[in-house]
Amino acid sequence: MTAPIGGLGQLGIGGPGGPQSAGRLRLEIAGENGISRLPSLPDAGGTSFADTLKRALNEVSATQDTAQDYIQKFVRGEPVELHQVMAATEEAGIALEMLVELRNKLTDAYKTVVNMS
Repeated sequence: MTAPIGGLGQLGIGGPGGPQSAGRLRLEIAGENGISRLPSLPDAGGTSFADTLKRALNEVSATQDTAQDYIQKFVRGEPVELHQVMAATEEAGIALEMLVELRNKLTDAYKTVVNMS
């Protein structure tokens, strides 16, 4: 099962200012080191759907940027492990697939509502 949209940005990936260990970048796995993949629930009237959708788009974009950064570092020969590159790339791919499926479901729901009237 994939992580909820709100949890995508909470995966800590080492980088400038990120978690590092002995000079090496490392990938924080959900459940390790106190990291939670579950998002905190917003207040009943706190955020609108549009804000939630914008946040999700920004998190997917950030995940893709992080994966691209790992790829570039690996290609340049910087101290990045191959499994980190693969994990970040796979996470970005899954996040994008999830976003596309969300778009498809929203489109289907819109068509259903339009056909009802």
